[in-house]
Amino acid sequence: MEVEIKIDGDYKVPKIVIYTDSVTEDIKALAEKLSSENRQVITAFKDNTVKILEPDEIIRIYSFDGRVAAVTERGEFFLRRRLYELEELLESKKFVRISNSEIINLKWVKEFDLSASGTICVSLTNSEVTYVSRRYVSKIKKILGI
Repeated sequence: MEVEIKIDGDYKVPKIVIYTDSVTEDIKALAEKLSSENRQVITAFKDNTVKILEPDEIIRIYSFDGRVAAVTERGEFFLRRRLYELEELLESKKFVRISNSEIINLKWVKEFDLSASGTICVSLTNSEVTYVSRRYVSKIKKILGI
């Protein structure tokens, strides 16, 4: 991909033009990302402090006992959003729901083990292991192209 930046005093608001011979999924994703005005950040809480989490640093999000937690390399943080709200907010190409109580970031997946009967074992790069519930197995297989 070729990138060019031109400085022109007539433009007070930046304008981006994409020249291409055809509109691919990558071009659509790039255009969507560039036109998105609201940056995706997640407000999280830990030890009476508020932290801002970038979506890329989130390894997994899960719910337990009526609470929602996000796991990052910096630790575990509590969120004040429901899983379905987070699922809508986060990029569907990077984050996938694997059960009624968990969403994982595909960037942090080390491997999927299909040997378990009816479920898929997910090994994450932070050494955690989680499982895809039977209800979501077909969705994961579709994403993986198997």
